[in-house]
Amino acid sequence: MRKQTPQELFQEQMFPHLDTLYRAAHSMTRNSQDADDLVQDTFVRAFQFIDKFHVGTNARAWLFRIMTNLFINRYRRAKREPEKTSFDEMEDFYLYNRLQDAYISGTSESPEAAVMGKVEAEAIQDAISRLPEEYRDTVILADLNELSYLEISEILEVPIGTVRSRLSRGRRLVQRALWAFTEENPR
Repeated sequence: MRKQTPQELFQEQMFPHLDTLYRAAHSMTRNSQDADDLVQDTFVRAFQFIDKFHVGTNARAWLFRIMTNLFINRYRRAKREPEKTSFDEMEDFYLYNRLQDAYISGTSESPEAAVMGKVEAEAIQDAISRLPEEYRDTVILADLNELSYLEISEILEVPIGTVRSRLSRGRRLVQRALWAFTEENPR
């Protein structure tokens, strides 16, 4: 059996992840042109170092790690420090608890029906895009791209505990934003 050329290996292992990478890049950069550039740079870097890729390992996680490192190195430096958020007063299940309170008091339908009836996909995307970057990256990788804690830990080069913490806090911030959206947009 002949050995694959770098071009064949790249086409077989990397190209299937192009759409997933673009969606994540767009979520990270919040700009189509920057997302295109980030994905292009990711593929250029991946091709340059295709000899470092081990066949049989997770190509998607390898590409996400390259892309995340490029994003951190190039795009974050150019931006101001993200908005600071206090997590002392945050509670778990913020959105659900507010909707449950309204349901119990008789002013709303069940929490599940309220969320499905009031929250639009754009509101969820907007809530995620407004997260501080370290939480946004983690939420995007976990909830939109369905990567495991271990994969996210490797991509972001942080401990798994940090991934769990960022994901928990990011999700709570999304819940708060969705609650505000439902308050501002009653149906």
